[in-house]
Amino acid sequence: MRVVILLLCFFFSLTFAEDLQQKTRTEKNIEKALEDEKKFAREQKFYKYDNYDFKGAQVDEKSLDSVPILEPQYDFDMTHVYD
Repeated sequence: MRVVILLLCFFFSLTFAEDLQQKTRTEKNIEKALEDEKKFAREQKFYKYDNYDFKGAQVDEKSLDSVPILEPQYDFDMTHVYD
């Protein structure tokens, strides 16, 4: 009879400890998610493209005529590297 009572106490204590660990893990995950949300709220303007002016980075197509066209070097030879 004592053995059964001891086993039941042991079983319930393990179950209670596991439940506490699960709650602790859940609370830690919730805290981490809240911190991530706060970080996102602080950096909100970084993630929104509406706040940026990209007109200064646009390329004028008329100025591209003065850029020389680079032809690929099809006769490139690297055999001297392996000598």
